[in-house]
Amino acid sequence: MSKDGKKLRYDEGCLASHALNLIGDRWALLVVRELMFAPKRFQMIRAGLPGITASVLTQRLAQLRDVGVITHDEKLGIYALTDLGRELLPVLEALCRWALIAPGHDPTRFISPSALMISMGVNLMSDRASGITAKAGFDFGSEAFEMQVADGRLITKAVNTPDAPFTLKGDGNTLAFTVYGAAPLTAMIAKGFASATGDLAAAQIFIDLFRLEPQT
Repeated sequence: MSKDGKKLRYDEGCLASHALNLIGDRWALLVVRELMFAPKRFQMIRAGLPGITASVLTQRLAQLRDVGVITHDEKLGIYALTDLGRELLPVLEALCRWALIAPGHDPTRFISPSALMISMGVNLMSDRASGITAKAGFDFGSEAFEMQVADGRLITKAVNTPDAPFTLKGDGNTLAFTVYGAAPLTAMIAKGFASATGDLAAAQIFIDLFRLEPQT
């Protein structure tokens, strides 16, 4: 039991245990993932978590709000991460890196747009990206992002309409296959995995900066 009377999952002084008491419930970190780039309403959060029930999502949002990870504008019905919540991005990235070396990953299962954007931040080949400045747009229909590579680093932000030399369009899974697969972009477009507008040559150069494997 905590000092404020709340029941603890782990009654330990370990910092990792403290963190898990706050964000260790099932779905909690994935809710954070869906809010990492932009505030969202309930149904949009749920769209990125197809296995969650409405009641469980309601519980997780309340729990995350109570511990200061998210805020809720009740008038607008919008949930957003706090500064504390945004500090969980490196945690999500570390889990992605660990998953690259853990067996059993199935990339054919559902991938949300936010999940792909975080994944690409982990799988940028910094040595290949060194000295390159490039900008890309991603349009998932209900969500859109701009991604910029500069000085070997990746900056991603949610936008209404991408303003970039090219924009790739599809869902989380088809664009993951397009970015990480071995086939050329033109072949993926021809097969219907993705569509694109703008400079396809620049788009190919951009996606060649990413590889789904542990970075050495």
